[in-house]
Amino acid sequence: MISVVIPALNAQATLGASLSVLVPAAVEGLVKELILVDGGSTDATLDIAEDAGARVIRTERGRGVQLAAGCTAARSPWLLVLHADTRLARDWTQPVLDHLDGPEDQAGYFRFALDDRGWKPRLWEAGVALRSRLLGLPYGDQGLLISRSLLDAVGGYRPLPLMEDVDLVRRIGARRLSQLEARASTSALRFRRDGYLRRSLGNWGLLARYFAGAEPEDLARRYGG
Repeated sequence: MISVVIPALNAQATLGASLSVLVPAAVEGLVKELILVDGGSTDATLDIAEDAGARVIRTERGRGVQLAAGCTAARSPWLLVLHADTRLARDWTQPVLDHLDGPEDQAGYFRFALDDRGWKPRLWEAGVALRSRLLGLPYGDQGLLISRSLLDAVGGYRPLPLMEDVDLVRRIGARRLSQLEARASTSALRFRRDGYLRRSLGNWGLLARYFAGAEPEDLARRYGG
């Protein structure tokens, strides 16, 4: 029923856990194909993907480029786009099945969670929930369940080096987005490394500059730095 598309770059630390949650759904027939789009990994990412039975596509580095290629190659009427460091909760399949019974012009995203303890990650999660509901801006680390017909209607993923997820959900529009009642847990490694406050201010700063008209290429250079 669905094709899962995952962009990756040197994701060996998290990819195995992310893929393992998808295996039961593949056995049951919900996941018809798993596509990993690699941007030039030099670690064991490709070996992990192939061992999991994924179809591997190689592209230039850049999540927008990778997602555009993966979604174009997908053959199912519904696509589930996930990040390589995002792990779905084990109860994720029923909310997805419920969504598939609905209209094809409605996309879904998961409840965001961080794999860290304490009040800081819980506060961040609350902020993400608020942003998603009030502004209609779920990010790529919340996953995106979208029909092929809707993805094509809004123009698909653009080959942007950053903000490719924000660009797409803005074209989808808040009225065509709904939250799926299952969690998508993302690695908190970058938050622990950079500090929650610094990471938060940096992310919001990038978003504000993007909305003000900054080019994604310029933002990507700042993000990488």
